[in-house]
Amino acid sequence: MPLFIRISYDLLPSTSPNSIPSLKMINGGERSLQTGRMSSKLARCSCQQEVGKRRMMRSETESLIKLIAMYLPQFHPISENDEWWGKGFTEWTNVVKGRPRFRGHYQPHLPKDLGFYDLRLPETREAQASLAKKFGIYGFCYYHYWFNGRRILEKPVDEILESGKPDFPFMLCWANENWSRNWDGGFDKVLLAQRYSEDDFINHARHLVKYFRDPRYIRIEDKPVFAIYKDDIGIDIEPCIKAFRNELRAHSIDVYLCRFERRIGTSVNIEKALEIFDAGIEFQPLTRQFSYLTKRRYLKLLRNLTYRSSSNIFLRKQLDEILNYREVVENDLNHDFQQGLPIFPGVCPGWDNTSRRPGSSAIILHQSTPDLFEYWVSEKIKRTNWDLLPGRYLFVNAWNEWAEGNHLEPCEKWGTGYLAALDKAINGNQNFKVSR
Repeated sequence: MPLFIRISYDLLPSTSPNSIPSLKMINGGERSLQTGRMSSKLARCSCQQEVGKRRMMRSETESLIKLIAMYLPQFHPISENDEWWGKGFTEWTNVVKGRPRFRGHYQPHLPKDLGFYDLRLPETREAQASLAKKFGIYGFCYYHYWFNGRRILEKPVDEILESGKPDFPFMLCWANENWSRNWDGGFDKVLLAQRYSEDDFINHARHLVKYFRDPRYIRIEDKPVFAIYKDDIGIDIEPCIKAFRNELRAHSIDVYLCRFERRIGTSVNIEKALEIFDAGIEFQPLTRQFSYLTKRRYLKLLRNLTYRSSSNIFLRKQLDEILNYREVVENDLNHDFQQGLPIFPGVCPGWDNTSRRPGSSAIILHQSTPDLFEYWVSEKIKRTNWDLLPGRYLFVNAWNEWAEGNHLEPCEKWGTGYLAALDKAINGNQNFKVSR
């Protein structure tokens, strides 16, 4: 009988969304920590100069909130996954293995309206775009995999490019982590490793030209938007980015580069990073403010022992990090995620990667509901300083991260509840309009 130890934050008293303290009350202490940091002051001064310009130049079109949903293309078989995980493996293989680890734990997450789809089928991709449009989503951000010229999971996006269908805006995010057997991008049990160099960034830029020239490609300030998941890559990324930009300029393309703002894999020198990149994008829920929550909760650690039956004859210790979704929302809204810098806001309908990590630790956001998600989206829009940004883009993680319990696509439990909540949150803000 395995022994499961779980770190449980959901046992703490819950409060209603209306009881969330104001940013004005919370952020004073945080801002005081920033005093004396000259680079921070200079960066903020530069950003404030841009704020005035953007406030004056904001057009009606730019005032629209544009929702971009992160999109995982691992729902079709590829030879590499056949070799590493078994013949016919797709993300669905992990999804159906999900099992509850404690009372009230929502697992497995099973698809409803779109079913167990195959992304090799154009009908599937059309159906996804149609559903996204119906609920006010502006476009998809497809994860893009590049390992020194070797591409993985490229078929769906390549077929979208070649066919011209669906007629739906898109952008790419380079998911530049190692591929490993433990699904966390670490160096343990690596299947495909990232090896960085200026030459590789140049070759990568050449490859991306055809995508950036597609008329459906999402643009900010008339520049194609490209995101890099991880900017802390073990070498100085600045000359690599410079080489990347210069190669694209040789093809008459000026790119708008973003980095993901995460608690790991992200350079901690935010001001310096946003001199190299044009903007940041919040990767929810694993943001810097998420780290503040977990550190605080570890001081009040609650340990529960949960025994579950198993065919295994040995004891297995499992340390899960379980947080109440409401607490995560409150924590996020109580921190100034931009700190005077151009960072696009993010939200997520949930997170639960237990189906990807059987027998090992997982992060679980417990008791997420469409109503709480709607509240988070609405408040995030209100509390974002849009004048720091050239466009009003809100990133939702994710459209279809089923094995991470993080999806807008309809499931058996909630149907289209999260999509409807997203649409309602946008349209419920009278000062903002959704771009459809």
